[in-house]
Amino acid sequence: MTTLTPQGTLTRDALTVLQPGFTGTTAPDWLLRRLGEGLSSVGLFGRNVASPEQLAALTAQLRAERDDVLVAIDEEGGDVTRLEVRTGSSFPGNLALGAVDDAALTRDVAHELGRRLAACGVNLNWAPSADVNSDPDNPVIGVRSFGADPALVARHTAAYVEGLQAAGVAACTKHFPGHGDTAVDSHHDLPRIDAGLATLRERELVPFRAAVAAGTKAVMSAHILLPALDPALPATLSPAALHGLLRAPVADGGLGFDGLVVTDGMEMRAISATYGIERGSVMAIAAGADAICVGGGLADEDTVLRLRDALAGAVRSGELPEERLADAAARVRALARWTSGAGGDEEGTSPAPEIGLVAARRALRVTAPAGHEPPTGPVYVAAFTPLANFAVGDETPWGVGAELARLLPGTETRAYGQETAGAEEVLADAGERRIVAVVRDVHRHPWMARALGALVAARPGTIVVEMGLNQAPPSGALHIATHGAARVCGIAAAEVIAGR
Repeated sequence: MTTLTPQGTLTRDALTVLQPGFTGTTAPDWLLRRLGEGLSSVGLFGRNVASPEQLAALTAQLRAERDDVLVAIDEEGGDVTRLEVRTGSSFPGNLALGAVDDAALTRDVAHELGRRLAACGVNLNWAPSADVNSDPDNPVIGVRSFGADPALVARHTAAYVEGLQAAGVAACTKHFPGHGDTAVDSHHDLPRIDAGLATLRERELVPFRAAVAAGTKAVMSAHILLPALDPALPATLSPAALHGLLRAPVADGGLGFDGLVVTDGMEMRAISATYGIERGSVMAIAAGADAICVGGGLADEDTVLRLRDALAGAVRSGELPEERLADAAARVRALARWTSGAGGDEEGTSPAPEIGLVAARRALRVTAPAGHEPPTGPVYVAAFTPLANFAVGDETPWGVGAELARLLPGTETRAYGQETAGAEEVLADAGERRIVAVVRDVHRHPWMARALGALVAARPGTIVVEMGLNQAPPSGALHIATHGAARVCGIAAAEVIAGR
């Protein structure tokens, strides 16, 4: 095929559709150089963030090279935080907001989160998760979802999009067409959803329709296989999913979305293990994606060059229509123009630093038997800690120990994993102190359920804090469900435990 696109334009377009990551808290020279050559987006992760001041300096460094650069981050609040990766989030996550079920509160939380992102120079957030958590055993969504009811998830997704974008930060609603009914984490393998199209339209797609109606600027695709939609290709690589369902007019059964389609991380094994990131990226753009997210695991110049050359080579060979690559690059530039001119709304832009804690307190569900008395002295916190999923990571602290140590001086905390979670060990470590057992998704972890049951049987005065999905029956002398493990959720729970 003889391309009509000049070589320089083709290379620039191939760079434009990439959203790569990098290592370090300052931009490396190679990244700045590629921005000058056409790269339009950069993705930030926890490794790139040390403080708000450092982050603002980093984004200023990027904008000195290219003033309309899209600076993206995976900041859901709750369990998935990059802004506060070393301290835990000031905002509860989606499940807590869904538990409160006050759309105005969700909008206010998202607006304050967006205000903080904008103040640091971030203008694209890979959030919110619009997944309907219909499988309570889902290993990767869980508390990242507003809940299991499609209508509830839809109204809070729309409110989140509105709040975030009112602060001048583009929302990227994910994971299309819905990652909630999966028992596999797509970071590790390819999940499959066997629901029919009717179920998909009545459940998974409801929140995405609401997000599109609310004006979401971007949608992120999921690496999931839905045979009813496409028997061979995961949604990220499927023209039926992206062009035929997400883009198609509403009158033709589609969602009518005209904004930016971003892929989930291409190095995730659901794509990389089968297709490789180069071929996968070409297939994604051909299928209707506009931006290739890569950088969570692969964060070097070689990755950027490999993907650039794969895309340009696919155009030259005729595998990827040059019009499709040009259209994708144009959509990236259009979003960059929106963010450059988006100053946020004129009303309600004043800081609301306490809104996250207010929401976390409202999200608590407390079961207290008659006669419960709060502890008056130091307690022993046993944190039963499952392996973190890749999206959450294991570097962000969680639990109630730090705040309880402030409220009840002398309090100690120890983490117990699957190999060390015997009730006898906890009882020996606690001595005579009152025990606070902190669990996360106890319904998904038999070892945790056994240890907790034995502990409560031996010490009926044990206080239980569930910081994951609240599926198991309440147990203990006091049971607190926080609906997430953000720092503010721990603060809110500790206040109740200490009788404050």
